[in-house]
Amino acid sequence: MNTVVTLAVGVFFLAMGSYALAAPSALIRPFRMTADSPESRSEIRAVYGGFGIAIAAALTLAVLHDGDFRRGVVTTVALALAGMAAGRVLSRLLDQRTGFYPVWFYCGVEAVAAGALFAVA
Repeated sequence: MNTVVTLAVGVFFLAMGSYALAAPSALIRPFRMTADSPESRSEIRAVYGGFGIAIAAALTLAVLHDGDFRRGVVTTVALALAGMAAGRVLSRLLDQRTGFYPVWFYCGVEAVAAGALFAVA
């Protein structure tokens, strides 16, 4: 079960990262953002693309190792996901309401993934 959960979250990050590298403008479009300059596309590719793929690689390495290394990687990624979800909640407290998609959909994905990783860490 630990392996399945860890790899499932890794696949999510790999998919997001790959999509960000290939189509940065499309990735952020649901958030009503635009990537209309080379600088903005570079930022999306770096933060969503490169980081996402690096997290997928870290989770894959975690599956291949036991003990403290695996627990450390899984816990770190769980904390990052929990922080992302918490940022969305804080944004809701400080800003106007939004529809379910994309903000609350991704908040749910992040919270569920964080909880699943914490459970298997």
